[in-house]
Amino acid sequence: MSRRIDAHHHLWDLSRRPQPWMDGPWADPIARTVTTADLLPHLDAHGIGATVVVQSSSSYDETRELLALAGASDRIAGVVGWADLTDPELPAVLAALAAGPGGDRLVGLRHQVQDEPDPDWLGRADVRRGLADTADAGLVYDLLVTPRELPAAIAAVRELPGVRFVLDHAAKPPIASGERAPWTGLLTELAALPNVDCKLSGLVTEADWETWKPEQVLPYARHVLEAFGPERVLFGSDWPVCELAATYADVVTLADRATAGLTADERTSIFGTNAARAYALGT
Repeated sequence: MSRRIDAHHHLWDLSRRPQPWMDGPWADPIARTVTTADLLPHLDAHGIGATVVVQSSSSYDETRELLALAGASDRIAGVVGWADLTDPELPAVLAALAAGPGGDRLVGLRHQVQDEPDPDWLGRADVRRGLADTADAGLVYDLLVTPRELPAAIAAVRELPGVRFVLDHAAKPPIASGERAPWTGLLTELAALPNVDCKLSGLVTEADWETWKPEQVLPYARHVLEAFGPERVLFGSDWPVCELAATYADVVTLADRATAGLTADERTSIFGTNAARAYALGT
């Protein structure tokens, strides 16, 4: 039987470096160092045997530290690290990361595209070259975008069929406002492309952190499942960021509710085998 996989969580050590995006009192609930040891009780409580840890700052040092943590753990099966896509020497940089401690756990790259001033950043020639270099290194590219950047993401996924993409947090739909357009149509357009998967993750923090109810989030989760199909959706907790709005257990329960109408095999895919395939985890 395949292991249950949390395909998206974070670890950070604030004594080593700050997380620049934690830029106000709103981040106080998660502004603490979080370690593998802190995560393990959540994994054990929900029968999750493996994880993918994802970068949270634009730092090679952080990427190397996450790789070392993964190399020392039997639970962290993959690392989605950070690298400068615009660097002409990116292939050599990725080769060096892969050769370092835990380098065999490097499965993908991510950049905070949502923070770029240019909504068409993914359309830049140097970025596109970096995306191709990512695929040449055998890595997946995680898309961290909002509806503002989705058109550029759609164009990149369409025009780079040899690159495997994973969309994080379903492109952050506007759940708090209850709006569906243009997110619904854009997500459907992206899902029509075969070289992209989507994480069922990060939705609770797009709702109102204090007052959200499952009934407000579930329509968005179900659209993800309808658009991508159960064969291309990956469960992710987004822990500890999820704690701004919900507990780890709340996120698992919400995913269980969203997938309750699926077959046992489809649920197994979403909670494990899809992540193993997308990131070539070999679990």
